[in-house]
This record gives sequence, structure tokens and C-alpha cells, in this order.
Amino acid sequence: MPQLTPSQLDQYQEHGFVLVEDLLDPTTDIDPVLAEYDEILDELANELFAAGQIASTYADLGFDERLCQIYNETGQVYAQHFDISLPQGGIGPDSPIAVGPAAFAMLRNEKLLDIIENLIGPEIYSNPVQHIRIKPPEQYLPGVPKDHHGRIAGFAVGATPWHQDNGVVLPEADETDMLTVWVPLTNAFREHGCIEVVAGSHRDGLLHHCQFKGVGHFIRDQDLALDRVVTAELKRGDVLFMHRQTCHSSLPNVSEQVRISFDLRYNPTGQPTGRPLFPGFVARSRKDPHSELRDPATWAQSWYDARERLTDKNLPSFNRWPFEDPTCA
Repeated sequence: MPQLTPSQLDQYQEHGFVLVEDLLDPTTDIDPVLAEYDEILDELANELFAAGQIASTYADLGFDERLCQIYNETGQVYAQHFDISLPQGGIGPDSPIAVGPAAFAMLRNEKLLDIIENLIGPEIYSNPVQHIRIKPPEQYLPGVPKDHHGRIAGFAVGATPWHQDNGVVLPEADETDMLTVWVPLTNAFREHGCIEVVAGSHRDGLLHHCQFKGVGHFIRDQDLALDRVVTAELKRGDVLFMHRQTCHSSLPNVSEQVRISFDLRYNPTGQPTGRPLFPGFVARSRKDPHSELRDPATWAQSWYDARERLTDKNLPSFNRWPFEDPTCA
């Protein structure tokens, strides 16, 4: 049973993050998830080819080349097809969501839960604010629209701006002991667009976030202690655990490989998730093991039910920060 050492616990308390090396086995824990995403890409390619939107299914290409080819040829990014959460707006009956058994197995991975238990206790709830991040090399996406800096913008594909995960949930979760668990499924070194964190920023409280079209939520550089930035390079099998108020971002992917990672969150069972319209589940309970969700089909159905329930609804905002806030100009 993996456990954090006293020095690792001190690291988390002092700096707001801790990197645990070689926690997961690349072959048994990670490869099944990548295989599931191969299948999703295959389904997407067949769908687009049948609709006449691409010239071939490109079945002879590997995942990286195939993804870039499809993005370039269509001029679109299909991030939602791979995501393990619904979008925050515009939900329809056919909104894509990737809720397969391998993704569920990662959410319930016992090695992850052992470390999570060290940090937030034994009653663990899988918070529905969760995503897959598939970031292709920007140099290989000439057909995808760029921002005025010449980069692909947004959390889904491009470099991620500075933010706190506490800042992208509703105020009801401000006191929730929410933990971010960042799991690279491929190597995430500097050139791949790895995570950067501001050490100790979790002690500064919730900072003001700005919001602009195509960028999402971000904290301005002048509001950050950038002299405390730590670049967190992770290989497959390493996992980064972060406090909900730790400021972090990701670099652009300037490598030749697609960078794939899970951005997962957990909190003690019974505390608000900050996104009440989306379904979470009990991932571990020492006092009531029967309350744990163990069936991947039930988990998937909970998201399909949420999709049906929220289709065509005028959803309330999940965000507390006003769009184009004049204080951010």
C-alpha cells in the first residue's frame, strides 16, 4: 500500500503540491486507458469519413499522426470526444463524452486512492470536475485556427494559463478539501507542455481570475509570485497531487509527441463538489465499503442520465468570475 513519507507530507503542506514518482505501472495502469482512447479515435475517424469530412480513416497511422491529420483536415479540435466530463454549456442529446471502463478504472485506481487517503482522509469522493487533456504538438497543426499569438488557445489543447482549481468551481466548494490529481498517460517533460506550479501559493487564498473568449479563466502574471515557479516534469507512472488553491499552468507542447494526461479531482465524501449538476461517486469508504461505486457501466450511465437531464437547458453558470471583467483590462 503506497504511503507518503513524512517529508512528502511536509512538502505538500509547505508548498501545496507533491510529486510521487513511479506510483503507477505504465503497462498495467496506463496502457489500457491509452488503448481505450485509440478506440475512441477510431470511432471518430470512421464517423468523419462516413460524413465526407475527411478523405480517409487513416487507420494506418499511429494515434499522434492520426489525431493531427484529422484536426488539420477538418480545421477542428475534437477534444470533447475524448473528455470524461460534459461541457459546461450547449449540452445536447448527442454531446460526446468518453466514459469507458478503463477511464473508470483509473478514477478508482487503488494506488491513487492510497495517496489521496493520506491527504484528505479515508472517505473519498470522485469529484465530477475531471478532464482528459490531449495536447498535440502545436507545430503539427497548421490547419487549426490560432490566437493572435500564433498559438492554439484554451485548456483543451493549447498551453494552459495560470489558474487555481478552486477558481473554476462554485463558491459552495470554497471550504471543500478538494485535491487535484494530475496523471500523465504519456511523458510530460518541459517540451511536451508539462505543469508548472507556484510553490506555496495555496497559502495566498483564492486569487481573482479573469475570463476572456478563447482563453478561459486565468490569473494575471502581476498577481503571482513568479519567482516561486517550479517546473514539474513527469514521466509515465509519476503523479502530481495539488492543493485546490495551488496556482498552476502548463507550457505549450513544442515536442513531436502528443501529450495526454488526466486532470482528476477528489474530495471528502459529503462536501460540496462545486459542480452539483454533474455526477460524482464514492471512490473509497473505510466505514461503509458497500457505498463505493465499483461498476463502470453504472458510472457511465450516470453521465448519460446527466446529459439527458441537462439537454437544451439554460444551465446556470459554473463560474463565479464575470466575462471580460473590466478590472482585468
